[in-house]
Amino acid sequence: MAEARSAAALSFAVTHDGVSVSYDQELLRDIWHGISRSYKRRTGRFRNDFMNGMFPANSWTLGLVVGAVAVFSVIKHDLSFGIFPFIQNYIVHYIFGDGYLGQSISIAVAGALLWLIFVQLLRLSIKTLLEYKGWMYESPGKPVSKATKLWLGVLHIISKAGPMLHSFQGALPRLPLPNLDDTVRKHLLSMKPILSDEEFQELEFLSERFRKGVGRRLQRYLTLKSWFSSNYVTDWWEEFVYMRQRSPIMINSNYYGFDTLNEHPTQNQASRAANLTYTSLQFRRMVDRQEVSPFSISPRTKVPFCTMQYERLFNTCRVPGEEVDRLLHWDDAKHIAVYCRGVWFKLIVHNGKRLLEACELQVQYDAILAHTHEPSEGEMHLASLTAGERADWAKTRRAHFRSGVNKTSLNDIERAAFVVILDDEETHYDPQDPSKLDHWAHNLLHGKAHDRWFDKSFNLIISKNGHVGINTEHSWGDAAVMAHFTEWSLLQDIVFIGYDENGRCKGEPKEKLTPERLKWEIPAPALDQIRKSMEVANALIADVEMSLLVWTDYGKGFAKKLKVSPDAFLQMTLQYTYFKNQNKFSLTYEASMTRLFREGRTETVRSCTVQSSDFVRSMLDASKTPQDRLQLLRKACDKHQELYRDAMCGQGVDRHLFALYVIKRYLEEESPFFDNIFPPTYLLSTSQTPMNQCEADAKGLSNEVRLRLITAGGGFGPVADRGYGVSYIVAGEDTLSFHISSKRSADNTSSREFREELKRSLNDMKKLAEAIEAPKKKQ
Repeated sequence: MAEARSAAALSFAVTHDGVSVSYDQELLRDIWHGISRSYKRRTGRFRNDFMNGMFPANSWTLGLVVGAVAVFSVIKHDLSFGIFPFIQNYIVHYIFGDGYLGQSISIAVAGALLWLIFVQLLRLSIKTLLEYKGWMYESPGKPVSKATKLWLGVLHIISKAGPMLHSFQGALPRLPLPNLDDTVRKHLLSMKPILSDEEFQELEFLSERFRKGVGRRLQRYLTLKSWFSSNYVTDWWEEFVYMRQRSPIMINSNYYGFDTLNEHPTQNQASRAANLTYTSLQFRRMVDRQEVSPFSISPRTKVPFCTMQYERLFNTCRVPGEEVDRLLHWDDAKHIAVYCRGVWFKLIVHNGKRLLEACELQVQYDAILAHTHEPSEGEMHLASLTAGERADWAKTRRAHFRSGVNKTSLNDIERAAFVVILDDEETHYDPQDPSKLDHWAHNLLHGKAHDRWFDKSFNLIISKNGHVGINTEHSWGDAAVMAHFTEWSLLQDIVFIGYDENGRCKGEPKEKLTPERLKWEIPAPALDQIRKSMEVANALIADVEMSLLVWTDYGKGFAKKLKVSPDAFLQMTLQYTYFKNQNKFSLTYEASMTRLFREGRTETVRSCTVQSSDFVRSMLDASKTPQDRLQLLRKACDKHQELYRDAMCGQGVDRHLFALYVIKRYLEEESPFFDNIFPPTYLLSTSQTPMNQCEADAKGLSNEVRLRLITAGGGFGPVADRGYGVSYIVAGEDTLSFHISSKRSADNTSSREFREELKRSLNDMKKLAEAIEAPKKKQ
């Protein structure tokens, strides 16, 4: 289409009177604006990359160094450590001579080289500085060590230089390769509360054979890989865990995120869609310009983390392959794809000169909602191909979507900035009726299977009554980045942009564009595959059970009163709940990040420990006093925090074992140890949704406004056939939210029963605290 429009903009004709040239002035202007925008984007990226490469230095320091070299050369003193005279006498002298010009060039080149050496030494120093992880192991409530104080002080000074999003990326250390003996020992210890004595002795024997035998050889190969790659595990993790998985990604891989619970700014579907499209595009612009803060943990510590995943948030799509999928990313996209009542549209978000305002986007959304088109044959259920088996989708895509209108329309979806779904259902939150929130979770996790493009980096889902949610493809990035983007977008939407008194977008549109309906010609074989994919997807939907709990009796403030970490407290509560539900302990997964290292993603915290099992048993032992239980709780939480810190510092167990296993498969080695433990079956898979990542933007907001922004977080489908998936968010001092998933086909699990058991566990933890506080009050 672009090529055809370009050809139509300028045409030549040979007549008897000579050569006649005709052109479309408006179209040529649009082409010029497109070229100009592309040039500005490329120039801006080059400038940002250059500034990142020399951070924390800047152009002023370059001028300062060159000026200093010039000044000292006048007084016959060489400040360049021999660089200036060498360049002047052996290079410039033969080209420009010994005059003023030659001397000036020598000074400039020598100063620039001296500055470049200085910058590289400085960045090497920062990389060495960031390898320090002692700050992670500082005990809360105790004085901070002098080394950590000094380290934080230096980081604080560096942060004053105004880093951009990727300024620290090249200075981040590589993910360290753990010691084989340590990994085997930690793994063995993590299995102790789960295995019988006989099973543990067998594993102990296999672990020792592995540690002394084939494990050494595998470790040597992995050491070589760690030397020549920026991260020894991430590329394999993305390939084997995500891209090579042939099962459907709907429910099994994609995850979802919620709207705010206490604020419903408008019930106008088009207005909410327009405002959130606008805020999303503003965040994309911030990512392009690298204006997103590159710091993690908390604003106080100023610890930089890997920002690689932000680049893939927009203009990204997973493309199916018969054996392995691909993740494609485009530099720019001036449109989004919109699905409404069975029909796909292309909605323009940039007019060639600027991004459209929210009120201008609403004009297009109003037109889409008012459409009277009948879906083309197969169009309504087309997206179910992304919900079915990956190999089947790959074959269908190659056979029927590689040419003609099908290719053009598919490109418009896959190359869109993101996808917006204008749902035909309403969603609600009612504290007195949890089934409404459960239904909302189902809607966000899978919808109707055919009304979500699951391959896209994310789908922005706008319900009929103006609620919003997100469905995210997992291979490009993890929940922390998505949570940051969602939190920022909702903050802008509700607090800073808002709506008029009629619930519509503010402002008057200056540009009224018309959305383009996508066209399809889907042949019979593709229609058959769409039906098969719908059957597969519907079976998955029928098998998943979601139950949500919004707990408002207490939140993180309660855990702090017990002098334990809120996350560790909730993990112990989940261990207690799971044991009562299943009458056993099982291998437990909690996701932790390794983004303190370059290209880091996640690591596993094995939350079921000897200490946690001791605490759980004490809660069920009538002979134990509240003081005994509190002591065991604190020991279990301390152990959990130790494991969490190890995971964040690259000293976890699972990613190391995973990488060793990949090498073992490549080398076709025999290993009874891996045959026994791999793949690990996590019957309880958990994750905490991060929040408060926009403190700089939310600074100064009252507690009342912050309460309006509380969300239920997000969730994911069950990881194991006979297990539970539990996601939770510590939403405030007095609010916790839990998302519980399981499979209906499993005879040992029930999300609703787990939710009821979790309520009792939370109350038991409250009673424990009250029993300890009671004697103190009497005194």
